[in-house]
Amino acid sequence: MKKYRLFMVAFFLAFVSFFNFAFAQDKKLSLLSKVIYLDPGHGGADSGAFYKNYREADINLAISIKVMNALKKEGAVVYLTRYGDYDLSVANAWNRKRSDLSRRANVINKSECDLYLSIHLNADSSGMLKGAEAYYDTINIENEKIAKIFQEEFKRELNSTRDYKENSTKYLQRRVNRPGVLLEVGFLSNASERALLVDDVYQNKIASVIRDGVIKYFNG
Repeated sequence: MKKYRLFMVAFFLAFVSFFNFAFAQDKKLSLLSKVIYLDPGHGGADSGAFYKNYREADINLAISIKVMNALKKEGAVVYLTRYGDYDLSVANAWNRKRSDLSRRANVINKSECDLYLSIHLNADSSGMLKGAEAYYDTINIENEKIAKIFQEEFKRELNSTRDYKENSTKYLQRRVNRPGVLLEVGFLSNASERALLVDDVYQNKIASVIRDGVIKYFNG
């Protein structure tokens, strides 16, 4: 009887292991082993745009963490340049902002990641502009293609009427040689869009849209 019980336990464990293996094989992980670096813009003393007690830096981080979790579920290896409210500048740096951006670029380049995304919110003095948009630098030949993919996702899923743009004046983008773009996911200065950007549900929607853009880039 004891041997029979042991046999049944072993059989059950083998069945469960086989079922789990078959399930894992059946579940296609669209981004398996892809290395992606997310850069939540600003942080620490640098709040970025600031409206109605909402700091761009905080929203950038919240969205980036949601994007990270969404990408990990697809099998990607994901890193963030910051995981809290701080910057990466060297202590007592003469130009703290430049030190911060330079170190962000260095960690992204050294990672040899397959893709990087710098996540920001936009702002303008009129408060009228709205919509998500992608900016690319020509330092890497893939960047325009990536920007176009994300802009298509923004137009379809976030109702953005804006277009992707070349911008070679951004300090970080000019120094990162890995494929990637800067994503301005909305205007914090626009009252109606601000109400969405601070909403957890809408942040999750943005994360899903960015995940879909990443999948489209790698899988066509």
